[in-house]
Amino acid sequence: MKKNIFMYSILLFVVLISVFPILWIVLSSFKSNGEILSTPLSIPMSFNFTVYFDLLTEYNFFQFFLNSIFIATVSSLISLLIFSMSAYVIARFEFPGKTLFFILFTLTLLVPSHSRTQPIFSLVMNLGLYDNILGLTIVYLSAGLAMSLFLLKAGFMSIPESLGESAEIEGAGFLKTFFLIYVPLVKSSLSTAGILMFLGNWNEYYFASLLTSSDSSRTLPVALSFFTSEFSYNYTSLFAALTVVVLPGIILYAVTSRHVQMGIASTGVKG
Repeated sequence: MKKNIFMYSILLFVVLISVFPILWIVLSSFKSNGEILSTPLSIPMSFNFTVYFDLLTEYNFFQFFLNSIFIATVSSLISLLIFSMSAYVIARFEFPGKTLFFILFTLTLLVPSHSRTQPIFSLVMNLGLYDNILGLTIVYLSAGLAMSLFLLKAGFMSIPESLGESAEIEGAGFLKTFFLIYVPLVKSSLSTAGILMFLGNWNEYYFASLLTSSDSSRTLPVALSFFTSEFSYNYTSLFAALTVVVLPGIILYAVTSRHVQMGIASTGVKG
């Protein structure tokens, strides 16, 4: 009995320190500056969404939101297609240097992203894609490479080889076997890799700030940094901006957490 009470106490404590800051930010966005400063832990007197409307229209946050959605979605989908086919080849076929290739891919986890600044900046400038959402989308294509390969390779390896061999005997080629036989069986791994890549791209700040300079190309994290410096005195708008940036990712993960957990479980990694 005492052990259960202790375990639930620890769990409640972890939940509180994780959820409370986010909940406080959301609730504070509905309070005035005076309420935030005088009674920071109180419940808002009313829930007025005018500050969010002003944020999306007057301060162009709707454009930043669309930019982030486009860049994170397109880059994640293209990356997922490329990484999944790569993981399929590594998991299913034998070829010279296979182990070396996989090791080199996973070693990218040890390379700081900032160390790639000069070559990435030069590439984007030479392609004429500076301050262009397409340039940022291309840069994000390599994000999450090692993590995705690890998850997807484990997912493909969990499928009996006999299924692929049977499909090949029936005359199915590489693409048909991949898309019709293997992809439906690794949906959890694909969902996990895709969601984690999307969240990483959605929250990325460094390259977004480096490769964009106008409102037409800025993403939400970059816009938030400008907004924070210019409107640091307006706590209501500041917390509303934080909510717009943070809440979509939290909602996405909350809705898809079951798929993420199943995908991680399929790799054999225990939490």
